[in-house]
Amino acid sequence: MIDGLRFGALLVLTGSMAAAQAPSVPPVPAAASAGGDSVPMALTMDAAVALAQRNNPSYLQTVGSQRSAAAALRSTYGGLMPQLSASLGGGYQQGGQQILSGSALNVSSAVLNSNYNIGLTYTVGMSTLLAPRQARANLAAAAADITGARETLRATVRQDYLTAQESEDGSHLQDTLVANARVQLELAKARAAVGSGTALDVQKAEVALGQQQVQQLQAQNQAAIDLLRLFQQIGVPAPARVTLTTAVSQVLSVPPLDALIAMAQQQNPGIQALRLRTQAASVGVSIARSAYTPTVSLGTGIGGYTYQYRDANFLIGQQQAGLAAQQASCIQQQQILSAVGLASDPSQCAAYTFTPAQASAIRAQNDVFPFHFTQTPRSISLSISVPLFDGFVREQRVQDADVQWDNARAQERERSLALTADVTAAYLTLQNARQTVALQTQNSAKAHQELQYSQDQYAVGLATFVDLTTSRAAYAQAESDRITAVYNYHKALAALESSVGRPLQ
Repeated sequence: MIDGLRFGALLVLTGSMAAAQAPSVPPVPAAASAGGDSVPMALTMDAAVALAQRNNPSYLQTVGSQRSAAAALRSTYGGLMPQLSASLGGGYQQGGQQILSGSALNVSSAVLNSNYNIGLTYTVGMSTLLAPRQARANLAAAAADITGARETLRATVRQDYLTAQESEDGSHLQDTLVANARVQLELAKARAAVGSGTALDVQKAEVALGQQQVQQLQAQNQAAIDLLRLFQQIGVPAPARVTLTTAVSQVLSVPPLDALIAMAQQQNPGIQALRLRTQAASVGVSIARSAYTPTVSLGTGIGGYTYQYRDANFLIGQQQAGLAAQQASCIQQQQILSAVGLASDPSQCAAYTFTPAQASAIRAQNDVFPFHFTQTPRSISLSISVPLFDGFVREQRVQDADVQWDNARAQERERSLALTADVTAAYLTLQNARQTVALQTQNSAKAHQELQYSQDQYAVGLATFVDLTTSRAAYAQAESDRITAVYNYHKALAALESSVGRPLQ
């Protein structure tokens, strides 16, 4: 009976241990899917990175900054072109007494007026010519910032993916250890049943099983939390069931350290952005110094106006009064000529008679508001301004631009030194992690063999239950350390890629 139990226990133990050696991740429920069905989602690491690049809010904010830089570049190109402006206006003035140049004028009719103007101006200086060059450097720096943010996001998502996968493998290991604890409980009960074991061994096995189940619950909970954190970083809600499918058991090769440092100095987006901003700061110095150079401005335009009395009878009355006065003066003159015996012709005064046709013409001429414009004379102007003294404001701007340029070069140098140190440290950490994986793999295999041997010995009565639980605890620790070492290696690889600024595989 003992041999049969021993054989069956070893079969169960062997199967569970083999499952523990190959990392795999069971589906973890996150939320109920629509319609009540839960469809597993296979998610690779590359797919997680691609999803994050489309949905991560922080990364999308960084991407949006490029639009501002592009608009700034377009604005500088616009500064090289003439500026066109147009205006259209109108007004109303109530009739009554008006003061013009100190004289009082009585206007019995309200007045409507309108005007328009189209102006073309062109102003150019050295700063206008240099601005596009600076804006292009800033736009390229913004693009480098986006590349850097993309690589940072990629590294962060990979780290979270590996953490979630590590927790899943740890949960799977706990499942295996719980199965093993049940096997050991059955062995203890079998030995107690035939008199070769004690009830104390059975109680110890039950306690060990309960403790292992607690660790199993904790591991499952941690795996669920890490999976939620992964999808939080991706920027989308976690699906109902997810399987992380990227294999991480293999150890990958990377270029030598010197090649990695050279690659980082040339391609790291962070240092590229600093170099471009250094160029922009250099142009900024030239722009500040251009304040000492002349500025040329050329302008021209067209315009027009209307001026209409709301009561056209006011103009007719003025015209009638004027003609009547001229007619009276003409009659008086003809009377004087006749009185002194000179030839006179009173019929000439009939020419000063106001006719309905004249009234119609006055009304037509007055009906101009709002769009029957009278065009104003055209003009063109040219000016050249040379700055002489502005209270040392230009000198201050030049000094500020020089300081910004010096600071940009210092930041670039600082980043270059830090980049070399970061890549070196990440490379050394990766090499250490590689060696740790090899050692922990050996330790796990030996601990597995020891556990099998202890279980064999306990089944035939050559070992105590304490020996068995000690071996199982040693195996659990060794296998957990192996899993941690494997994932630490891949996290170190992700950190190295983040330092270099590009994928290495």
